[in-house]
Amino acid sequence: MKAFFEHIGRIILMIGGGLKRPENLKVYWIEFMGQCVSIGIGSLPIVLVISIFMGMVMTVQFNYLIISPLVSKTVIGSLVRDSSILEFCPTITNIVLAGVIGSKISSELGNMRLSEQIDALEIMGINTRAYLVLPKILACIFMIPCLIIISIAVSIWGGYFASMFSNVMTSQQFSDGVTVDFHPYDLIYSMVKTFTFSLFISIIPAYFGYYLKGGAIEIGRAATKSVVLTCILILCADYLLSMLLL
Repeated sequence: MKAFFEHIGRIILMIGGGLKRPENLKVYWIEFMGQCVSIGIGSLPIVLVISIFMGMVMTVQFNYLIISPLVSKTVIGSLVRDSSILEFCPTITNIVLAGVIGSKISSELGNMRLSEQIDALEIMGINTRAYLVLPKILACIFMIPCLIIISIAVSIWGGYFASMFSNVMTSQQFSDGVTVDFHPYDLIYSMVKTFTFSLFISIIPAYFGYYLKGGAIEIGRAATKSVVLTCILILCADYLLSMLLL
């Protein structure tokens, strides 16, 4: 229990130190934009691949599960839409991003810590928590929701393509199902989850990397620990937010 509160205190100090007034706002802005490009554009290909196949697979599987001839095929479009918005895109995609982005953040900061680059910046009077950690957290907060919105759209389009190029259903039936009984609150709920998950994806790996100790082998261990812990927190938060918001 003592170690748990020690970790929480160090995370609070790390974030609190990063919120101090920057020495040079232009330099910090350049670093933030660089992180946005690295996190957002760098993760876009894997998000697109996962999302389109996720939508296609859901369409085929939902068609397999609906065996009653009394159930309209348009239900499949509604199920793909709601599943993509409520669970699959904000949760599964963020778990993948936890591995892609989280390991990158942890390894990058850990390597800088072991090579004493962070110590050198601090000797020069630079607030490393504000210059190195905060831009990564802010970039995740801004870019991950954008990636999830793209993921939702691509997942639904994947289901549409599956309906077009297979005998599952007609594309018109799928389109009718996607547009019927849409609840805007579902999208708000998805964004709340995504914002929460983006904090985990950025803060936990940054903490493990920034306070890394030991040799080079510890970089890989820290990245693994941060990704595992982030995934566990995402799954726990997914359940709690579902209980609170739905």
